[in-house]
Amino acid sequence: MIQDTNERTEPSTPKGIIRDPFVFEFVGLEPKEKSAESNLEDELISHLQEFLLELGSGFCFEARQKRLIIDGEYYYIDLVLYHRILKCHILIELKTRKFKHTDAGQMNFYLNYYRDKEVRDGDYPPVGIVLCTDKKSSTVKYATGSVDNNLFVSRYQTRLPTIKELEEFIKQDIKMLEAD
Repeated sequence: MIQDTNERTEPSTPKGIIRDPFVFEFVGLEPKEKSAESNLEDELISHLQEFLLELGSGFCFEARQKRLIIDGEYYYIDLVLYHRILKCHILIELKTRKFKHTDAGQMNFYLNYYRDKEVRDGDYPPVGIVLCTDKKSSTVKYATGSVDNNLFVSRYQTRLPTIKELEEFIKQDIKMLEAD
């Protein structure tokens, strides 16, 4: 089931461990920098301890640029982690731009492969996280609406928000709550 990462739940569920946003101040990239995904990935791996701490407890590093061969073609998952409490793989796709609907299809493809080929006895189904610089709730809703996998879309920031940005976040959240 697809989850909106803004809701709070128990930390023993996939929904309970995924935050929005994540703050990666330690990478040293400028907030508006248009860098390649590989640059962000390099910095996250260079600061692996800080990255895992930002994600939360239970995350263990497994692979970077995990190669899948499907029908003779190569596909690469940016980061693969294992969550020792949830007992499942966590697949992460990094995007140095806002979320696009095609990102959900890409992650769903990886999750289906992992569920079929990589899940072992005692493991739960994998969880996918698309980490992007921004997301629009309607785009996420329609891109993930009928997907059965644990697929989450979360934002990341390379610095803490300013007071003005925090005020904007609060105003947007109030608007969303009033619309419900």
